[in-house]
Amino acid sequence: RSVFLALDRAGAERLVFAPDPAGCVFATQADMVAAHPAVGRELDPQGLFNFLYFYQVPAPGSIYKGMQKLLPGQWAYWKKGELSQGFYWALRYRDEPRNDFDAQSARFHALLREGVSRAKGEDDVAAFLSGGTDSSTVCGVLKEITGQAQTYSIGFDAEGFDEMEYARLAAKRFGLSIHEYYLKPEDIVSAIPIIAGHYDEPFANESAVPAYFCAKLAAGDGFRAMLAGDGGDEIFGGNARYAKQKVFEAYHVIPELARKGLIEPLTRLPGLSALPPVRKARSYVRQANVPLPERMETYNYVYRQPLAEMFAPDFLAIVDTRQPAALLKEVYDRADTDSFINRMLHLDIKFTLADSDLRKVTGMTEAAGIDVRYPLLDDAMIDFSGEVPPNWKVKGQYLRWFFKTALKGFLPDEIINKSKHGFGLPFGLWAKDYAPLRERIEDRLTGLKKRGLLQPAYIDHLRNEHMSGHATYFGKMIWNLLILEEWLEAKGF
Repeated sequence: RSVFLALDRAGAERLVFAPDPAGCVFATQADMVAAHPAVGRELDPQGLFNFLYFYQVPAPGSIYKGMQKLLPGQWAYWKKGELSQGFYWALRYRDEPRNDFDAQSARFHALLREGVSRAKGEDDVAAFLSGGTDSSTVCGVLKEITGQAQTYSIGFDAEGFDEMEYARLAAKRFGLSIHEYYLKPEDIVSAIPIIAGHYDEPFANESAVPAYFCAKLAAGDGFRAMLAGDGGDEIFGGNARYAKQKVFEAYHVIPELARKGLIEPLTRLPGLSALPPVRKARSYVRQANVPLPERMETYNYVYRQPLAEMFAPDFLAIVDTRQPAALLKEVYDRADTDSFINRMLHLDIKFTLADSDLRKVTGMTEAAGIDVRYPLLDDAMIDFSGEVPPNWKVKGQYLRWFFKTALKGFLPDEIINKSKHGFGLPFGLWAKDYAPLRERIEDRLTGLKKRGLLQPAYIDHLRNEHMSGHATYFGKMIWNLLILEEWLEAKGF
């Protein structure tokens, strides 16, 4: 008559449950819970809206009615119809500066070796290698520990997307056995039904495609486990938005009297708005006055749209369009820190890692028949990251200062100094130029128009903008809609 559920600290695993007075159904997959006759497969309009906003359905919500997903570090206890919830663990953040870099660097290197050793265990493992700092570090440490490392990398024959040169740099530095595969447009077409069919909820992180082909190559070579470098950006401060938000937060260091009484009235003076510096200043002030974390959503595609033009009226009437902002705020505010840098990191552990990147890699390795482990998200490493002060995570505008400085001499300088990329996907470009992919998109968008979710005219507008305008920008939303319709069809809706 009772059940206790809990999820790991990083949210690398998943736990879905449906509580009601008569019982509690739980599983690692939402569709497993939905298969129980006491629960059912009724789609939740809010889950559909949240998917279109986030490109996945973030916890605690689900695509199905009556279900919840646990958050990282969260527990739930159901007993005789009553449900209680809480967090058994929270990352402790240090906000104060420190001056013992050498000692902390030594700790960091020791934790790296311990984390990779624990993740490897007694198994013969391969590793993802994108050529970024995280995957290169994991592969380098793996080679250092075992004397050999089989790595897998994906390239793209598309300008601005291919990072293979950095993967080769890492392979040369550490003596890795690198396996390369260049993704082609036809690979996307073949991967779409695999992605749609494998995930228990619609999931539109487009990097799932290269992740799947990487894992498939390793599985084909006989490996049953891989190491992935996910997590370094989100615990050590590597995403560009951390530095960008520092610029906006600096505005609030100015005394309020000067901001409200001088700067903002000046930006509104008639006749000055035509001047480029004034236009730029007004834009800066407008963004700075939007509080975090909502300010980061000004770059979100759905956030920027007139929702009445995008969504069907009947659908829009039954969803809470402010729920995404509320979900973000809850996680941001719950962080035990006064630093906005640490709060953004806390937010990304949940939304970027648990809801997106870990789900992407775990799902696609499962689809390829292989296990995946995350050395940088070892419990000891996560705890240690909380002790790294925010001014070591983002030093001025320099991202991941501590991580990169501690690894100088270990990683090639070219990898340390490169901009973040990862396994991107030139979907938007190929969706214009490759006929079989273009035809599949047209077919699925035609089906989506009949669902009563989006305005048919809006779908046409989006597709026209994609074909005639910025293919990469609009391609992301096209991928989102394509995957949604593919998932709905694959699941029989």
